[in-house]
Amino acid sequence: MTGVSETLRRKRESGDGALIGYLPLGFPTIDESVDAAIGIARSGVDVLELGVPYSDPVMDGPVIQAATQRALSNGFRLFHIFEAVRRITSECDANVLLMTYWNPVVQYGVERFADDLLDAGGSGLITPDLIPDEAADWIAASERTGLDRVFLAAPSSNDARLAQAVESSRGFVYTVSTMGITGARTDVDAAARTLVSRLRDAGVENACVGLGISTPEQVREVLEYADGAIVGSALVKALGDGGVDAVSALAAQLASGTTRTRKNLKGSW
Repeated sequence: MTGVSETLRRKRESGDGALIGYLPLGFPTIDESVDAAIGIARSGVDVLELGVPYSDPVMDGPVIQAATQRALSNGFRLFHIFEAVRRITSECDANVLLMTYWNPVVQYGVERFADDLLDAGGSGLITPDLIPDEAADWIAASERTGLDRVFLAAPSSNDARLAQAVESSRGFVYTVSTMGITGARTDVDAAARTLVSRLRDAGVENACVGLGISTPEQVREVLEYADGAIVGSALVKALGDGGVDAVSALAAQLASGTTRTRKNLKGSW
């Protein structure tokens, strides 16, 4: 069982769900991004998802795009990743996953990237633009190192794609949804529930739901049917607006939503 799987298992056995928090490395500065990651981990985030700044972040929303572009303009480079991860993992127990587009990994060297991430104490990668049938190099490197590999599943994915994501992922499957949009809240939540149910049918061990979650109530709602709730833009905005103290305070609020109300989680699926 990998590090992230073990974390999710412990949360599930305690009757709670997991909180996964995203922050971009290098924003607003490298030191502040390290302090912020440590701060939210100490405030209740179970798994850290740290974004690798990239020059063409086509899959990110405006808040995250602006933050990663600021990190790049401040001089963030790939070699800073491993120094930052090492500093974070030396100060907190949360698993650290890197969220990265695939091109920077290829440019750095897949095997070298895996080795340096493992050496820094990282747990694995979330690769939003890499599909399993094009991931042979990464699957081989992660098998060798034991790192987690998190692939994405979307409501538009057919059953074969979902099965492939389940089979290829390790740690959890990143279940893409959109939550908290005015006027569409009920429909969107139904889509997320349906997608997690389809992943359960495909045999998923852990399904974590992300995109648009921003309140403790939404965290609690997601954890009625998923293993983890992923929060990104709300944390990034809090860091940009109020610094480390503000993002740590928001993380603590969000963590209050991780206690499940179900008595028998496993038997309810």
